[in-house]
Amino acid sequence: MASFALTYIGLLGIILFRYVLVAGLFWKAVWGRPAHKVGGTQLAKAAPTGQTMWREARTSMAVSLIYALPAAILIESWKRGGTAIYEGVPGLVDWLWMPVSVLIYLVLHDAYFYWTHRMMHHPRLYKATHHTHHLSKQPTPWAAFAFSPWEAAISAPFIPLLAFIIPIHIGAFLFLLTLMTFNSVANHSGWEILPRRFLDGPVGRHLITARHHNLHHTRFKRNYGLYFRWWDHWMGTDDMSGDPMGRSAS
Repeated sequence: MASFALTYIGLLGIILFRYVLVAGLFWKAVWGRPAHKVGGTQLAKAAPTGQTMWREARTSMAVSLIYALPAAILIESWKRGGTAIYEGVPGLVDWLWMPVSVLIYLVLHDAYFYWTHRMMHHPRLYKATHHTHHLSKQPTPWAAFAFSPWEAAISAPFIPLLAFIIPIHIGAFLFLLTLMTFNSVANHSGWEILPRRFLDGPVGRHLITARHHNLHHTRFKRNYGLYFRWWDHWMGTDDMSGDPMGRSAS
């Protein structure tokens, strides 16, 4: 029990540090300097207030207590060899498998997120689960994990559960977690940092970026995906009308 408590506290510290670091850097990069110096497109009509930022930040930090729990269970199980996470110097097969494993995790997480996200928009579930996140009509980088406890409890266990089933190198797993944080912060930043030519190109038009997700917050019942626009396309919920950057390639 003492070992688990120490692991939990350590992971909580790491989660909080990673969140504050990435969200803080994004905040400074896009809202902490004049708009004409930012290399991107401003999606928000006005700069968010300090009150909004603080509400999002304290909510995100509070639910980190929930996110750290399944992560601690995973780490304690990994110490005992009970997970699919492996370590060691990667060989040729490992180097080939690492990007594939990350992509598999992203694709499965994307599907899980899409359907649980749509579920939480149901009128009977919305108030208890997803309303907290949508207090941010125009989100900031600090809104990345501004969830209710129920939403956090739904989303937090999925990646740790995958790590009990699908083999992944520890290095690839750490990269995946960092990418997830970066993606969530960037998509809530209120700025699109990627160029239009990429977003409408053969790769970018399939990705969820701030341009896509910002419309979910401002227009609500559309654009439910996390990493890829595939499920939104398939289910008829991909809608870029009102896009501040203009019409999107579909």
